[in-house]
Amino acid sequence: MAIATTGWTPGWTSDAPRSGDGVLVVSGTDILKPADGWLLPADDARCEPGLANAVALGHLAAGSVYVTGVEEPVPGLESVPLRDALLMMPEAPAALLSTGFQVWQWWRDHRYCGRCGGQTGPHPRERAKWCETCEIPWYPRLAPCVIVVIRRDDRMLLARSTRARHHFYSLIAGFVEPGESLEGAVAREVMEETGLTVTNVRYQSSQPWPFPHQLMVGFFADYAGGELVLQEDELAHADWYVPGDTPPVPPETTIAGRLIRTMAEKIGQGGTAR
Repeated sequence: MAIATTGWTPGWTSDAPRSGDGVLVVSGTDILKPADGWLLPADDARCEPGLANAVALGHLAAGSVYVTGVEEPVPGLESVPLRDALLMMPEAPAALLSTGFQVWQWWRDHRYCGRCGGQTGPHPRERAKWCETCEIPWYPRLAPCVIVVIRRDDRMLLARSTRARHHFYSLIAGFVEPGESLEGAVAREVMEETGLTVTNVRYQSSQPWPFPHQLMVGFFADYAGGELVLQEDELAHADWYVPGDTPPVPPETTIAGRLIRTMAEKIGQGGTAR
């Protein structure tokens, strides 16, 4: 029987999975998907290899939802790369899959204390790994990352990454450095990757992104000067495009897709993107 993912809300419990709960199964960078839906019932035998290590994600209408990982393929479950699910499958529960993947990677990565090297265990009251020796918690990591649409008159800058598996043109993006503001990170990343300077940097929206644990913070900015000089290890191609005449861009399930479409609408209306 399929377990519906609608109505899912993030949350935490220290209780073990029980009948009626749903389990998201991860293997490497893939989601192991049942034929119907995305979650297995906790009492399904296919959950058993990883059930003892399942980590709570939140709550469903009829119970809780957990994530666990397995090392080997599981008969009857389809391996779906997480990136394909988020970019190519509009029906996928993106927020649930992203959260589950990030939580599971954090759980695996913090099996040992980063200070003393001792084994960690579950925190008794919250989503954290606990080192009994050091008496410190290790919380899920978040890495802030800026992403920006640059506008030049009636055009916007789109770029194709050298690492892209799909043939989308997207936006300039990069991680925030220690001691750096978000706006400063936008200006630096744009200069490093394209040789351009920007002005009027303004926040738009944000989105968690599980590759591996990013928080994407979206901005609009205006072109201030410079000629395109691409950072070759980051960008394969970039150019200025008029809305309606662009290469393929990411879907609206991604912050890049939404930022591009919003800017295209603003340009089409002849207004300033705010």
